[in-house]
Amino acid sequence: MAPESPSRRTFLTAALTTAAAPLIFPAGAAQAAAEAAAPAGRPAGRELRALLREIDPKRIEATVRTLAAFGTRHTLSSQDDPKRGIGAARDWLFAELSRYAAASGGRLTVELQSYIQQPDPRIPVPTKITNVLATLRGSTTTKRTYVVAGHYDSRASDVMDAVSDAPGADDDASGVAVVLELARIMAKRPIEATVVFAAVAGEEQGLHGSRHLARQLKAAGADVQGMFTNDIVGSSTADDGSKDPRTVRLFAEGVPTSETPEQANVRRSVGGENDSATRQLARYVREVAGEDVTGMNVRVIHRRDRYLRGGDHIPFLELGFPAARFTEPNEDFAHQHQDVRVQDGKQYGDLPEFCDFDYIARVAKVNLATLWSLAQAPGTPTGVGILTQALTNDTELVWQRGPEADLAGYEVLWRETTDTWWTHVVPVGDVTRATVKRSKDNVFFGVRAVDRAGRHSPVAFPLPVR
Repeated sequence: MAPESPSRRTFLTAALTTAAAPLIFPAGAAQAAAEAAAPAGRPAGRELRALLREIDPKRIEATVRTLAAFGTRHTLSSQDDPKRGIGAARDWLFAELSRYAAASGGRLTVELQSYIQQPDPRIPVPTKITNVLATLRGSTTTKRTYVVAGHYDSRASDVMDAVSDAPGADDDASGVAVVLELARIMAKRPIEATVVFAAVAGEEQGLHGSRHLARQLKAAGADVQGMFTNDIVGSSTADDGSKDPRTVRLFAEGVPTSETPEQANVRRSVGGENDSATRQLARYVREVAGEDVTGMNVRVIHRRDRYLRGGDHIPFLELGFPAARFTEPNEDFAHQHQDVRVQDGKQYGDLPEFCDFDYIARVAKVNLATLWSLAQAPGTPTGVGILTQALTNDTELVWQRGPEADLAGYEVLWRETTDTWWTHVVPVGDVTRATVKRSKDNVFFGVRAVDRAGRHSPVAFPLPVR
């Protein structure tokens, strides 16, 4: 049985003092009595459930088959052939997203983000790389941004072979199909924060498109509070024929890729190896997009990516943005990075007939529940810290108030150091400081924001403040 999320577990109720003063919460018998009477968590909202019903496996199948029909989408393939190659795929994606934009009431805008990639180990000559982007601008906090991506380039057995068929149905037309379906559905409704739907290129040649996108967002000052890549989400069948149609893996790093030596010293001192911003994002996904909402088990893997492998979330991690990867539960390596052929009676190649379109639709539901919840809730708290000037067995936390107009207040969370998931939630009200009568030596703390509709942000892990 999957561990319960904090919204479905333990809440500590307590009388609040005035907002100007630190809030103090009891421990011991009073706390235990309050926890025993904990209320149940809220189910997914009616609007979200309506959105999830709009996901259409037939549309997803059509997208995968259309992309596969371009023959190859290798980064070095033709950019001007109207029927074959990466240029034809690029133009079709742009046209498809533009159709969604036309029906969005001006909320969704579409662009081709191009640049010239200079020679690299897998790029022999200067090559134009183009990301196809659709941006759904937030209505209240436009700088706060979430990105969902899939890569539309493909490859055959030889990563430099730009001529042979490389249909790339699972890797990664499946991920692009998820992105397009989310853009189609979310564009119809206003959201509070900005969401970027990205079909990126150059992944197989070195993550080039996503690296350019991450750098452009950084240069523009976007507050990217979460990025998800959907890469190889097309099948629930493993190489041995076993099926796991109700699980999707979510790879989420612990120690941040962008960590500096100074930050590493602090992390080692306070024990934050399991509390990076990306791990908090993964915990959030399990809570808002788990089995009771989407019918899917989100299996969080405590790694940056699969063993010695990588994906389009890594350039975002390199720049300090929280980012994670969705991938099917067990890969079938005969149907990715393979020339299309029959060998010893076995069909090889990344062909649409090996995809499970109902499975992709369920993965899309996990993404949609996550992105919608993030974009409609308050942003992750900033400036979260634990005051350490005085030696005490109490824990005093501070944070900065967020800018959201519908912000209702904050919650302090804690868990035992041996627990993976947050287990206790302490509502503290619309304040920026709270004291919990529980030692910071013994448990991990976090803080999250809550709006007037009860929607909450991901958790922010506090750092020591001296």
